[in-house]
Amino acid sequence: MNIAVLGGDGYCGWATALYLSNKGHSVAIVDNFVRRQWDHELGAQTLTPIAPLAERLAVWQELTGKKIESFVGDVTDYEFLSTMMTEFEPEAVVHFAEQRSAPYSMIDRKHAVFTQVNNVVGTLNLLYAIREFMPDCHLVKLGTMGEYGTPNIDIEEGYIEITHNGRKDVLPFPKQPGSFYHLSKVHDSHNIAFTCKAWGIRATDLNQGVVYGTMTDETALDEALINRFDYDEVFGTVLNRFCAQAAVDYPLTVYGKGGQTRGFLDIRDTVRCVEIACLNPANRGEFRVFNQFTEQFNVLQLAELVQTVGKETGLKVRIEHLPDPRVEAEEHYYNAKHSSLLKLGLQPHLLSESLLDSLIHIAVRYRDRIDMSLFQPQVNWRHPRNERHSEGRPGRVLAKSTL
Repeated sequence: MNIAVLGGDGYCGWATALYLSNKGHSVAIVDNFVRRQWDHELGAQTLTPIAPLAERLAVWQELTGKKIESFVGDVTDYEFLSTMMTEFEPEAVVHFAEQRSAPYSMIDRKHAVFTQVNNVVGTLNLLYAIREFMPDCHLVKLGTMGEYGTPNIDIEEGYIEITHNGRKDVLPFPKQPGSFYHLSKVHDSHNIAFTCKAWGIRATDLNQGVVYGTMTDETALDEALINRFDYDEVFGTVLNRFCAQAAVDYPLTVYGKGGQTRGFLDIRDTVRCVEIACLNPANRGEFRVFNQFTEQFNVLQLAELVQTVGKETGLKVRIEHLPDPRVEAEEHYYNAKHSSLLKLGLQPHLLSESLLDSLIHIAVRYRDRIDMSLFQPQVNWRHPRNERHSEGRPGRVLAKSTL
């Protein structure tokens, strides 16, 4: 199958592209490298050193004999996107090419506007390109569980059956996004649903939970193929951040009470879920929604797990509660359904002490690259403007100087 992976140089996209290529699919990566530019903007770097895309692809081809094509450009440029569609002729498009950080979208007006324009316009361009050039192409769109918020009822997979004034209907599940980033994903979902209805596009929205881990079978083949490991307060997911903090004897930064509950999944399950969606496409005109996660944890539970495993490996791991910079319930009901992908064959990798141990060991291996000043939250949801300092900011301390 011809599969284009938009955003294939990023965290989920890179692992997915290699996995699909290894499974025998013809894969093209589409990227404009803006994710790397955000590292420079924020004065941050991935914990693991990332090679340039051309080098990564050359190593992959040398090791496996499999070639991954690359198209360098921006999905907000319709002419570029049109060229990719007509040259590669994808049967499925996996869409990761969005600004994916809630804190980044909340820095200030400029970052909020960029997030919404980049995400919404890019997705709209893709919908038009599919309609114009490859109308039977299946769109596999990475959504987010954050579209739903934290309602005091069970979260269904995309839709809910309701009874109102004696009449029944199945309607999209109510959206309660918690940031301008999550709002952009809601706009995407509405646009995709409309074009499925109006144009007969086939689409699957994968409402993904929080992803953890960096290793897949493919990225483990060579250090040049290693994936990102973001630990900073803007792009670093909570488990990665905790593991990096444990590696350098920095308190695990729990926001508020730590009762914020979310769905989580291993990066190895992300790539498998994408393949399942590609191999089992939606029908023409169908907007299908899968909740893509395998387990639920709250933030404090994760901190305590990291503390337990870290101490077993000889680290001194402390937990510190900070004022929550986000506008969110710090304790709440959370029960989200996620059966569709399991029914289609997903066999989950559940979070275990052995996996946590491996994550912590990766953080320890590269701890001389950790900048501890990146742990503290600098983006407050309540402020319309936040100052994000880049390299050279006061108090910047590399872990290497303390070990």
